[in-house]
Amino acid sequence: MKLRTRLIITFCVIIALPIFMTGVAFCVIGSIMLTKTDPAVARGIAPPAVIMHEVHKAVDPAVIHTIIIAFVIILLITAILLTRWMWKGVFAPISHINTALQHVAEGDLDYQLDKGAYEGNGEISTMVSNYEDMRLRLKESRDDMMDHESANRELVSNISHDLKTPITSIKGYVEGIMDGVADTPEKMERYIRTIYNKANDMDRLINELTIYAGIDTNRIPYNFHRINVAEYFGDCVEEVGLDLESRGIRLNYSNYLDPGTMVIADPEQMKRVINNIISNSVKYIEKADGIIDIRILDEVDSIRIEIEDNGRGIAPKDLARIFERFYRTDSSRNSSQGGSGIGLSIVKKIIEDHGGYIWATSKEGEGTCMHIVLRKYVEAKE
Repeated sequence: MKLRTRLIITFCVIIALPIFMTGVAFCVIGSIMLTKTDPAVARGIAPPAVIMHEVHKAVDPAVIHTIIIAFVIILLITAILLTRWMWKGVFAPISHINTALQHVAEGDLDYQLDKGAYEGNGEISTMVSNYEDMRLRLKESRDDMMDHESANRELVSNISHDLKTPITSIKGYVEGIMDGVADTPEKMERYIRTIYNKANDMDRLINELTIYAGIDTNRIPYNFHRINVAEYFGDCVEEVGLDLESRGIRLNYSNYLDPGTMVIADPEQMKRVINNIISNSVKYIEKADGIIDIRILDEVDSIRIEIEDNGRGIAPKDLARIFERFYRTDSSRNSSQGGSGIGLSIVKKIIEDHGGYIWATSKEGEGTCMHIVLRKYVEAKE
């Protein structure tokens, strides 16, 4: 019941009850007079002075005292009942809400109020419902903040580990060169190539950190252009192919689009997407004859980019979570398969900011395929 309705009922009872009781008292006195006094007096025909004298004679003082006591008792009982009704319906719930708010102020966001117990109680029910909504939102916000802090600590730990590994390798190979261990041109070339690859790994990790900061603040810098898909991916494949060739991985490229197909994209950010996916594939190719296939398919109004490898694949339980930040399918942190765990989340963010979407399919032991869909650019007709 609404608070306003309760107050109206209380007011009406306070006003109506004394009037009703007064009427009852007059009826009782009138009935006594009808039986004990002169008919003319009882009918009110006699003068007032005579009527009052006859009332004093007819009505026993004990009756008056009884009526007064009954008045007091009835009013007292009514006041108690109204007070109890108001306390139970208004003041007790407000006290419970105040206690709950004190728990919130002290940081206890697990103190619940039973919304069902106050259902239909007007403003009180609304207050309880609002409290519960506020508590749940605050709790969700606090849990998200704690998860975020935990993720940041994990990120720092992961990045520290993954930076330490290539730095250690670089120091070792540089010391080998300085000590004359690389005493042949072949060894020298191998040492320098390893140092170069390790430096690239460090650069990639630092870039991931920069992009990660942009994701959190929603400030990834974009510079969108119309780009020709065939030309752009032809250049990307040529650049990536050199690195894959040095790692002993074969790259196959197929483009099934019309030569003039265009998309609106940021060339640098799309290159980051391709490099992140391919780097991820390289980490998990454990076969001697590693293969990565890049296919560009026509989807009428869109294009679909498929990047498939013949690595070890992803378990079904992990497949749905690989685009989450900090999620790693390999919980161990070893040097050959290290990673910050944010590469694919960056990829997903960039693709979605391009108005596209990405998903993955995989079979354990056979490989993984990343699917990216982007809208085609269609020049508006005049």
